Amino acid sequence: MDALLSRLFSSEEEELHTLDCMAYAMVLMAACTGVTLLFEDVPYGRYATRRYGFPVDARLAWFIQELPAFMLPLGLVVWTSCARTSMLPNQLLIAMYFCHYVQRSLIYPFLIRGGKPTPFASFALAIVFCTYNGFMQVRYLSHYADYPAGWVTRPSFIAGSVLWLLGWLVNLHSDHILRNLRQPGETGYKIPTGGLFEYVSGANFLGEIVEWVGFALAGGSAHSSAFALFTAVVLGSRAVAHHKWYLAKFEDYPPRRKALIPFLF
Repeated sequence: MDALLSRLFSSEEEELHTLDCMAYAMVLMAACTGVTLLFEDVPYGRYATRRYGFPVDARLAWFIQELPAFMLPLGLVVWTSCARTSMLPNQLLIAMYFCHYVQRSLIYPFLIRGGKPTPFASFALAIVFCTYNGFMQVRYLSHYADYPAGWVTRPSFIAGSVLWLLGWLVNLHSDHILRNLRQPGETGYKIPTGGLFEYVSGANFLGEIVEWVGFALAGGSAHSSAFALFTAVVLGSRAVAHHKWYLAKFEDYPPRRKALIPFLF
């Protein structure tokens, strides 16, 4: 893989510049996506339509689209000369990244119960994003991120790590609640209850947003911050859409429940 990267980039300076540009481009993507989502819901799940392409089985789609976010970074760590993976801050941040994507790509898809098919356009875009972001995050952390001594004892790293862990646990617990809403043989939608669903309609989305905000705070880079921003834009919009949908569908939907931020929004 080192040989391939050396063909793509003439020097480490050029590669680092490219990674920085990728981060800034993701910020621009987040802005454009945010504007688009003011007029259109993310086209998958209950909002899927055939105008975004033929449907792909939910389990298959999740497995294939998330796999590059795990396999490409794994290749970067295992098959390249990683200049920074011996450093503790880099190791911990890479571990945070892999904890999420091992679960998301190798475990989560096979726990899905009766998920709705994913339109091909959404599926293809997810593959592109996972490849793009996986390379940007892990290549930067494994080869270029240079943290000063004592970084892991700084308040920003400690607070970010705690936020990451809380967000990861909330995301896992919320997914568990959603999976178990229906009994075997049941169809249709139900109001989720328990955990943070008592306070917000998008508890699973809130968990993942908090997770990557914590990752960005702990990492302190443009790359992790861009990812956190993009996640917040996409999943925040998704939470708002879900909240409106629940309110329209269920007359007895809890009136005090918010969309994304408990008690506020």
